[in-house]
Amino acid sequence: MPLFFFDTDDGDFRLEDDEGFELPSLDAARIKALDALPDMARNKLPDRDRHTFSVQVRDADGNLVYSAWLELVGEWHVPRHDS
Repeated sequence: MPLFFFDTDDGDFRLEDDEGFELPSLDAARIKALDALPDMARNKLPDRDRHTFSVQVRDADGNLVYSAWLELVGEWHVPRHDS
């Protein structure tokens, strides 16, 4: 099975995968990358209203084969008096 590496960036910390995952196909690597993004957003609990989370997938030769990102945007629609 092909080996894929998933490098992640939560806007504050970049992690380069040096172990990788054996997956059956490029499509499986894509699904794994997309599945990682909501988990990253949940785990980070951003301290600001705009935050970008990203993942890049490399093959065993180090070639970039897929990338995805999640843009988290929050907006107030009422005046805030607690800040």
